[in-house]
Amino acid sequence: MSLDHRLIELLVCPVCKGPLQLRRDAEQRPLDLACPADRLAFPIRDGIPVMLEHEAQSLDGPAPEPTEAASST
Repeated sequence: MSLDHRLIELLVCPVCKGPLQLRRDAEQRPLDLACPADRLAFPIRDGIPVMLEHEAQSLDGPAPEPTEAASST
């Protein structure tokens, strides 16, 4: 199933309302919509973007532990 590019242009990140980037797999099929600002990727299932924050996957590894300097401010 193909994802309409007009739809992609209308969608924004549900967290920060920023623009999303379409990411594709090795076979050029739509994989997810990534928000570079929040470092989140929202999956595309059966050609439908799942724009729920709890369904998003982090583009980073686990969150780093806060340092003493950062936590004392």
